[in-house]
Amino acid sequence: MVLPSSILDVVVVGAGLSGLRAATAVHDAQLSYVVLEALDRVGGKTLSVSSSADSSGVVDLGAAWINDSSQSEMFALAKEFGFDLIQQRAEGSSLFQDATGAVSQIRFGMPANLTPQQELEFYYFVGNMSQYVDRSNLSHPHLGPDAAKLDSMTALDLVKREFKSPLLVNLTHTLSRALLGVEPGEMSALYFVDFLKSGTGILNISSDEKHGAQYLRNQQGNQNFAVRLAAKLRPGTVQLSSAVKRIVQVSGYSIVQTTNGKVYFAKKVIVSTPTPLLKRIDFVPPLPQAKSLLSRSTKLGYYSKTVLIYSDPWWRHANLSGAFSSHNGPISFTRDTCAPSVQQYSITCFHVGEPGRQWSKLSGQQRQKAVLDQFQQAFGTVVKSIPAPINIIEKEWTKQDWVEGNPNPVMMPGIMTSAAGQSIREPYRNVHFVGTETSLKWKGYMEGAILSGIRGAAEVIEELKRNNP
Repeated sequence: MVLPSSILDVVVVGAGLSGLRAATAVHDAQLSYVVLEALDRVGGKTLSVSSSADSSGVVDLGAAWINDSSQSEMFALAKEFGFDLIQQRAEGSSLFQDATGAVSQIRFGMPANLTPQQELEFYYFVGNMSQYVDRSNLSHPHLGPDAAKLDSMTALDLVKREFKSPLLVNLTHTLSRALLGVEPGEMSALYFVDFLKSGTGILNISSDEKHGAQYLRNQQGNQNFAVRLAAKLRPGTVQLSSAVKRIVQVSGYSIVQTTNGKVYFAKKVIVSTPTPLLKRIDFVPPLPQAKSLLSRSTKLGYYSKTVLIYSDPWWRHANLSGAFSSHNGPISFTRDTCAPSVQQYSITCFHVGEPGRQWSKLSGQQRQKAVLDQFQQAFGTVVKSIPAPINIIEKEWTKQDWVEGNPNPVMMPGIMTSAAGQSIREPYRNVHFVGTETSLKWKGYMEGAILSGIRGAAEVIEELKRNNP
């Protein structure tokens, strides 16, 4: 078959971090390309907005943290772009609200108000879960020694069967919601263990301190990683508001059609659409059975934020960390997200998992009232006169078209050890798949997105060079 005269080397679907990082590698290889983005902006699940009308500060409504030790790609980009990194506040007392609604002060870094015996129980749980993590096979999860056992049950089943502790069941709900926006009964125990391992273990992935997943924030806002990556590409190659509706593979090339009527011809296609959303694209011929089942069997979590902006960091004056956690919600946890050098003072409230889903059903006014009521109740146990916020910013990711959830798709029992689970990184003819969930390390994080983009671009560049020596 004769190739069209205007055929491109690569079409990249999606201008999030994974797609843009793949595109920069394609650009550096001196190939021709276009990046097609469904949204009207770059950045995907990163979104940075002004904290208030009279402030130069920004707040992140999507992905928020990196570290400088095990997330080398993101840290290198931060240094390259000259971003100012803020160490996450990890001092002062935190607040914990139990199932009855009672609020108590706890030591920073502790998951709840624990008795000495419960603290021993907690570290016993961490130790045993860490053994599963250590034994797991990151490159091939289905080949790990515990794979069959763990993929036969949910994460909740595992904790109930092996630890038989209401405390640890509650803490597993807290951890599952905070990390993935789902309940522990909504994902395979093998998937949970693999996710923990990809983030260097249960303690690091839940930590706000050195080596932890929540160690550093970007004063300039994390969407600017995507903006700066896009700026490296040839002018006009990033096409916004260009959702892809069909990818037709014929002999020698693919035809990529968008919802706004544009058609592109390319030798290779890199798709960075979240796995559960692949079913929104019409693939011709259809995706293989395993890949199609994977798309239908993965689920994005509920993960939203309400950012409360203040004129003064009043909680710091009271020696509070700004961290608050609750089993019932609607606020599941909070973090201090200040940028003092630009006088931006905020606490970000996270709405995750089932408590977040229930909160989402309320009207906008009701949602805001529920947040402020719970926040005042919790912090009011220490600070008697809490000022009104100067601005309130909310973002519900499940209601964002072409995102539909955050931060990482999970798999139910039986998927990871099947052909469907094993197909997550497999290309289909001339279409290659990237995205943070396809990364071996730091899946669900910006680092995972970048690593997946590097991997997908390398696959494409190698094949194009091999076919066109």
